[in-house]
Amino acid sequence: MTQFDRRAFLQLSGFLGAGLVTVPGWAEAQETGLLRIRSSDDIQKLDPAFLIGNMEEVTNRCVLGALVRLSDMRAGNTLMNWMAEKIEQTSPTEIAFTLIPGMKWTNGFGDVTAEDVKFSFERIANPKTESAWKYQFEKLKEVEVKDARSGIIRLTEPFAPIWYVGLPYYGGTVICKAGTEKAGGTYTTEIPAQFGPFLLEKWEPKQKLTFVANPDWPGPKPDFSAIEFSIVEDDQAAQLAYEAKAFDYTRVAVSAVKGLKEKPLADTTLITAQSTRYVWLTINVENPKLKDPRVRQALQYAFDGDQVIAGAYDGLVPRSTGVVQPGTAFTRTANKIAAPDYEKAKALLAEAGAEGLTLQIAVLNESTHVAIAQIIQASFAEAGITLEIAQFDEGAYWVLGDKTQGEGYKSLELVLIAFAGGIDPSENLVWFRPDQIGVWNWSLWNSAEFEELYQKALTEADTAKRRETYNRMEDLMEEGGGFIFICHEPFVAIHSTKIKPDIKADGHPDPVMYRKV
Repeated sequence: MTQFDRRAFLQLSGFLGAGLVTVPGWAEAQETGLLRIRSSDDIQKLDPAFLIGNMEEVTNRCVLGALVRLSDMRAGNTLMNWMAEKIEQTSPTEIAFTLIPGMKWTNGFGDVTAEDVKFSFERIANPKTESAWKYQFEKLKEVEVKDARSGIIRLTEPFAPIWYVGLPYYGGTVICKAGTEKAGGTYTTEIPAQFGPFLLEKWEPKQKLTFVANPDWPGPKPDFSAIEFSIVEDDQAAQLAYEAKAFDYTRVAVSAVKGLKEKPLADTTLITAQSTRYVWLTINVENPKLKDPRVRQALQYAFDGDQVIAGAYDGLVPRSTGVVQPGTAFTRTANKIAAPDYEKAKALLAEAGAEGLTLQIAVLNESTHVAIAQIIQASFAEAGITLEIAQFDEGAYWVLGDKTQGEGYKSLELVLIAFAGGIDPSENLVWFRPDQIGVWNWSLWNSAEFEELYQKALTEADTAKRRETYNRMEDLMEEGGGFIFICHEPFVAIHSTKIKPDIKADGHPDPVMYRKV
């Protein structure tokens, strides 16, 4: 049995009480074609224009769909047709598509049509929708409907990221025009109409989501007749539940890797892979305590990245030099402040008249991120900075910087954040633009040069020039003092040897593509 803390024990005890770990084992589950997956969080907003991510994205992959789909991240993130029978770039600003025949909406809304594609894409792109994902179709002019199954995506100018940022992800999810309009133009956890390989049969908040195969899906049939997602926030508790035969697949804590290698679990495969999920410390540049750039720079000098990587990630990943994934054609060479200098930090605080500084760091109530905060707390103490750790459950955490929730976002001080990154650098840099302040730019950092460079890179086809632009953008982020880049987390998961999982670049599973072995 793996070592676990009190939080993990209490969570596992809760599962035992709820009967979650008394479900049938693999052989019994397969009699009914059941696939059992653990999720770390619940759904909140399933509308693609407003979803937050993770389980909402996974749900939409099951019950809705996009024109194209990405392969498993370990297979090179290649594109494949999905809703589209045919799709091709016919000019720098035009993409023609034809839908596969036979896709039908539930609840009596008829066939899935090109009009639904038009509605979905233009709705995301429309500034009036105020979608956080509008950048995915930033250069969209219109979708021209040719007939029921075909259309043309027209762009205002060449848009390099559209194939890897727009079409296969949130913004590219097709929803039912008639159903959404009937629901009042938007929805949260009740989808007006579904058409994908699976249908959401039942949702038990904070416990479980159950999906069943859609008999009317005309595309490739999934290997499983049903999927159960059990919601388990804590990685250690999830591992214990897996060992108790509750799941066929779960992500686990990075700290579990050593033990799993030394004592492999029976009939289990361990996955370790490079992730696009990036972690950083955001610093609210508008907070009165942090408005002086010398104070922000003192924090950068008080940060010990090596200690964080060693203590929280067992040295499995290098420190990141930005939000762009290491080892790509666009990776920045080095951080400008790459190592701690506590005396320098103290001197900067003294110059700013900020000796005895006390700050609060907001973190997700998750073991790895709490460990990171504790290591930062110790590092900052070396420079005379007192750091108080405030832990939040995921529902409260993900609205901390949301201006629609009130003025609280302006009073944030430090926040430890991890985002599920994309394949194209623009996907990772988009969140720090001025229009994301009060949305996902929780540092409130506002740089006109950053925005200008972002727009320039979108239409640039030359890789070397794009790299130069993106590297300069990350320089600006560090120089502005609103960010301390930490790492791109390693992806670690375990699964039954009886299945072959499919994992996207953001680390989220794609259960539609899971296969029996």
